[in-house]
Order: sequence, then structure tokens, then C-alpha cells
Amino acid sequence: MAHVLIMPRQGNTVESCILVDWKVKEGDAVAADTPVCVVETDKATFEIPAGMDGTVLKLLWAAGDDVPVLEPVAVLGNAGEDWQAVLEKTGKLNGDVGSGSAAPGPASPDTASRHLAVSPRARHVAEKARLPLEGMSGSGPGGRIIEGDVQAALRDRPALSAAARAALNGGTLPAEGVGLAGRLTEADIAAAGAGIGAKTGGIAAEHPPQAPLHGADWGEGTITETPVKGIRKLIASRMRQSLAESAQFTLNAAAPVLRLQEIRERMKTGDESLGLSRITVNDLILFAVSRILPRFPFMNAHKIGDTLRTFERVHLGVAVDTPRGLMVPVIRNANLLSLKQISAEAKRLATACQTGGIKPEELAGSTFTVTNLGSLGVTAFTPVLNAPEVAILGVCGIELKPVALPPGEQSGPTGYPGVKFEPHIAFSLTINHEVVDGAPAARFLSAVSKAIADIDLWLVNN
Repeated sequence: MAHVLIMPRQGNTVESCILVDWKVKEGDAVAADTPVCVVETDKATFEIPAGMDGTVLKLLWAAGDDVPVLEPVAVLGNAGEDWQAVLEKTGKLNGDVGSGSAAPGPASPDTASRHLAVSPRARHVAEKARLPLEGMSGSGPGGRIIEGDVQAALRDRPALSAAARAALNGGTLPAEGVGLAGRLTEADIAAAGAGIGAKTGGIAAEHPPQAPLHGADWGEGTITETPVKGIRKLIASRMRQSLAESAQFTLNAAAPVLRLQEIRERMKTGDESLGLSRITVNDLILFAVSRILPRFPFMNAHKIGDTLRTFERVHLGVAVDTPRGLMVPVIRNANLLSLKQISAEAKRLATACQTGGIKPEELAGSTFTVTNLGSLGVTAFTPVLNAPEVAILGVCGIELKPVALPPGEQSGPTGYPGVKFEPHIAFSLTINHEVVDGAPAARFLSAVSKAIADIDLWLVNN
């Protein structure tokens, strides 16, 4: 019996996955545990098994597509079985399958074409290329538009830049543009009345674009257009959504780290049997944050709709830079772990992220996030909230700052107090101002700074 393979949901917040690569092709025989494709979210990469013994009847998406969760990605069954009939039973044959891939700009320009007889792959290719289907004749059964028809139309269409393709909203295109090698630019689209602004009467219609530079004006260098796709596209979407859906506000402070550095150096050079030599400055900061957060439960929280959900346990997200992009694994119950346990778990999770072995469940459920750019020399930045969390702490670099000497250590002929320079570490705390006010957030940041300054006392007391 035929089987429709769907894109699984990896966590409640995941709405789509990038189909990275197909491991099989149409007509291949597979076993139930055969990996059919590799997919990735902004959190992890994983394989989807076939789920049955049989033959791959149809692959419904192309590698690189952004596929909504719970959508069919392939049809498997017995050799010769009608895959279209299988999809009809799921209600996905009439153009819904393959139409979910993210396309730049507004909805597809040919809404009326959804009533045409179009194969799923043909509709997907057309929508991705922003090619209107209305009026196109199909060569499939009963005049159905198939992928070959769309590809033929695209070959006959002038080349477009990425910006022009994003702006396209129907209309007649000029045969040649002012871009490199005659490529149509966004200005060409607007001038032809085929752009978004021309259709909506928006900004583009009120403010025509400046004359574009011709190829020679760019100089001798090569211009490269790289589509934003894969995990980078998903991260971009999450960052944009985070900023759009919350009132983000950042506070900055600095804490003296002389004691912390001394303790860390003693751990590094101490007895190996103590197991403390690999503990880092960041581990000590994570430890301090995990102890301070329970005193400020409104910071260890999620905003979901109009509800603020606070947590007794601290599930600490730690931002990790990987070849695939930013990932945020979670140290579970960090407030109950020792410094050595936090250090070991942070290193385990970071290694798993960088090698691709991280599990989806290890990247979900954080209640507060720490992101550290200090090792890169950053002295201040504005972290973006890891929604639905209400706060994120950015750790910056260590710098020498002047500190006033006590009155008994005055210097100089005038008798004014002198100064000395001590190392300080800077923090940037971003909050969701919808649910956290500035003063309570400042008190939390002050408490973290004091804990860092007195880290030796916190280690003795925990």
C-alpha cells in the first residue's frame, strides 16, 4: 500500500525545514529504515527514513527547498502504483503540495492560477521563479501544466537579477535590461510596470528608483549574487521575527574580573586530579548567571501571546558559532549543576553543534540565553532575543578601566585620589520591554556584575 512521506515537525516552534539533499531517486527500491532525504532546521540536521519497504514513486520537492512541516515530501509504494491517486486521497494534489517553498516578496502573483490544472512540481518551480501560470498551455494529460512547460517558459524569459525577481508581480517584461549582459534589474521591472509597487500603488510607485549603474560602472571586479537559503535563511527569518514581535531594549554594564581571572588561572595550573583545568571564563559566567536568575524569575521566562510564563529551573541557552550558522544548545537545570558539570555540559553541547551531532531536543526549551563575543574583541553589542525568551545576556571583551584609589592611597601634590587600572568585563543585556521594565532589568544586571566581582564567594557558597 502506498505511503505519503511528510516533513516531520521538529519542535513546536519549527514551521519549516530546508530539504538539503535527496538520498534516493524516483524508482529506487527502499527499506523502511532507508534514509530518503536530509533536512535541516535552524537547530539541527537529520535524516527522514522511508517508513516502509517499497519503491520511491515521486519526489515532490527539490533539494534546497524550504518545506513547511507536515507537508508531503515524497510518495512511496509498489512499483507502477499511481502516485497522483495517492495524493488525491490526502487532498494535496490540487497544487497544495510543493507550493509552500518560501519565495521572496509577497504571495505568488498568479493567485487565479491555483484553479488551473498544474502539477505540484510545476507550481513549485513557477512560484519560486515568480512566473505567472495563467494563460500558459500545458502538455500534460488533459492540458495539465507540467514541470517541463514551466522550464520551457523560463528559458524563453529574459534573465533577471535576484532583486528583480523579488520585485516581479506579473506584467509584460522587456526583452533586455540595463544590468550585466542585458539582465533585467529592479529598475527595469518598475519601469515596465511589472513590479510590486506598480501593482500596489506603494512606495515604489511614488518614488521611482534611481537610474541603475551599467556594467561598466561597476569597475573591473566581479559581482556575485548569492541567494540566502538553507539554515542562513531560517536564522534570518527568526531574527526578523524576533525584532518584529517584541519591544527590544538593551542595557550595558561592566564588572571587575580580577578575582575571576586569578581563580581561573589557579584552576588552569592546579592539580589535574581536581578536574578544573579546562574551566573557562565563560563557564564561570554561566555558573554565576545560573545562580542569579532564580532570584529574578521574571527574567527566566517566556512571553507567549499575552501570557508571561516563568520557570523555577534555569535551562540555560548557550549561543555557539558553527559552520552551519548560530546554534543555541541548552544546559538543562543549570541552577542545580556544579561549576564542573556546567563546564562539561557546555563543551559537550558545543562540540555536538560544531560536528553536526546535536540532537533536536538539545536545542529546544531554553529559558534564558547567554551569547559571548568577547573572544572576538567586541566591547559592546545588541543581542537579539531568542524568542519566546524575554532576556538574553551578551558577554563582551575584557578591558582595563580606571578605578579610584581609596582615600588612604592618595597620590600627587594636590592630594586628590589617584587611580589604578583594573580589568573589567562588559555585559549587554537585551530585554523584551513589553514584560520587563528597565529598572528591574538593571537590578538583575547589577546582581550579575556583583556575582562576577565576588565569584570566589559564590563558588564557596555553592
